[in-house]
Amino acid sequence: AYAEREIVLRPNVPPALQAKAQEELRGYYAHIAALDDAFAIVRDAIDAAGIAEDTIFIFAADHGDMRQSQGLDTKLFPWDESVRVPFLLRWPKLADLMGQETSLPIDGPDVMPTLLGLCDLPVPESVEGRDWSPFIRGEHKPTGEEAAFLNMPAEFTELLYNGMKAYRGLRTSRYTYVRTSDGPWLLYDNVSDPYQMDNLIDRPEHAELQATLEARLQQRLDDLGDEFLDGWTYIERAGLTHYKEVNASQRRQWSDPFSTN
Repeated sequence: AYAEREIVLRPNVPPALQAKAQEELRGYYAHIAALDDAFAIVRDAIDAAGIAEDTIFIFAADHGDMRQSQGLDTKLFPWDESVRVPFLLRWPKLADLMGQETSLPIDGPDVMPTLLGLCDLPVPESVEGRDWSPFIRGEHKPTGEEAAFLNMPAEFTELLYNGMKAYRGLRTSRYTYVRTSDGPWLLYDNVSDPYQMDNLIDRPEHAELQATLEARLQQRLDDLGDEFLDGWTYIERAGLTHYKEVNASQRRQWSDPFSTN
C-alpha cells in the first residue's frame, strides 16, 4: 500500500538521509497498517463476545524509531521519535469521555498502577509508576508540570554505535531535558520547536529553565534512589558483561546535524 505513495518526511531528517528515510518508512508504515488490522480483529472479537463493558483495551508500543530523524536509525534515544509512543485507552464505561485527548506524559511504569486505579484496586507502595486514573476519568486536569522519566541506565547497541552515553531525563508536555554523566546534554522547547532541531542547552537566556528542569530531574532521581552510576556498573551488577549488545564497537561519533555551534 505504501510502495508508490508519497512519504512526507519530518523536517529533522538531514537532506543526505532523506532517500533512505523514505524507503525505510514505506516498510515501517506497512507494518503499522498490519498492526491496525490486527487491532481491529481483537476489538471486534471483544465486542462480539459482549464483554466490552468489562474490558479496558489499551493500544501502545514499547518504543518508537528514529528512521533517520536527527540522523539516527532506530531506538534507545531520548528524542520524541524514539520515546513517544501511542497510548490509546478504550473502555465503554467511560462513554462520557469518548474521543478525549490528554497531554499527560504517561510512562511505561504508570500503566499498571493506572489500570489498578481504574479498577478501584489498591496500588502497592512498592510500585514506582503513578496512577493517572483520576485524570483519565476526568476528575483532575493536567497542569503541564507532569513529566515522564527518560532512563537509559547503560550503553548498548545504538548508543555505543553512535558514541553516546547513558542518560536520564524528563519529558514534560512542553520540554525535554536530558543529562548524561558528562552533564546537561539536551534541552528542547517542544512547543516552539516540535521537531527538536534547536538544542537550548547551556544558553544563558535559558539558564533559569535549565536549572529548574535539572532540579526536577534530580528530585526524581532521589525519589527513585537512582544514583546515576556509570553504565558498566549496572551491566556488571546484572551479570550481562558477556552480551554482545554491551560490547558493540563504536561506528561513529554522532553530532547534532542542526547545531549552529
